[in-house]
Amino acid sequence: MHPDQFTLINSIDNSVFERSLSELVYHAEVLDSMGLDSSAKIQIHVGGVYGDKKESTRRFVRRLERIPEYLTRRLVIENDDRNYTLRDCINISRETGLPVLFDLFHHEVNSLGEAVGEAFNMFHGTWRRKDGIPMVDYSSPRLGGRKGSHAESIDLKLFRRFLEETRPHDFDIMLEIKDKEKSALKAVELVRRDERLNKPISVR
Repeated sequence: MHPDQFTLINSIDNSVFERSLSELVYHAEVLDSMGLDSSAKIQIHVGGVYGDKKESTRRFVRRLERIPEYLTRRLVIENDDRNYTLRDCINISRETGLPVLFDLFHHEVNSLGEAVGEAFNMFHGTWRRKDGIPMVDYSSPRLGGRKGSHAESIDLKLFRRFLEETRPHDFDIMLEIKDKEKSALKAVELVRRDERLNKPISVR
């Protein structure tokens, strides 16, 4: 699950936090009603900076303490393309125990320069057995598009390089590509016909 950008746990407006909490409760109840275990996650961003990143980070952590366990066990935090880098999310994970979902595209736009392999070593360890297989958002920029916009179709050359760089790790990939299943099928076919990539593939 990935609630919209208005779901802001660290908002300076308490009413926004309360509405965000209601939204997260709804998503958790859907997953609970489906009988899914804690590996079924709800993906969120840390939120805004509001002129003071350290205080906004602390507010996120404090607010998280007010959220019931049945909900927090499903939450994962994602690095974003503007405010919170992967390293920021790792630091929050150390305080809260939340797993970090790694967004490759966001990392390429907003990071401290960590290579993909280093980034994987960083976020992979935030996932515990009960959290399931670590998850990654994969996308590439749309050529000629605005900053942060996703490509229309997967670039198989870039995708192959990504898989080679992350070879030692086991993870689920969520493709954020405009043509959706068309790119997913291209990605699966690439791996199936190239034994050197040697990754188990399933489509869900």
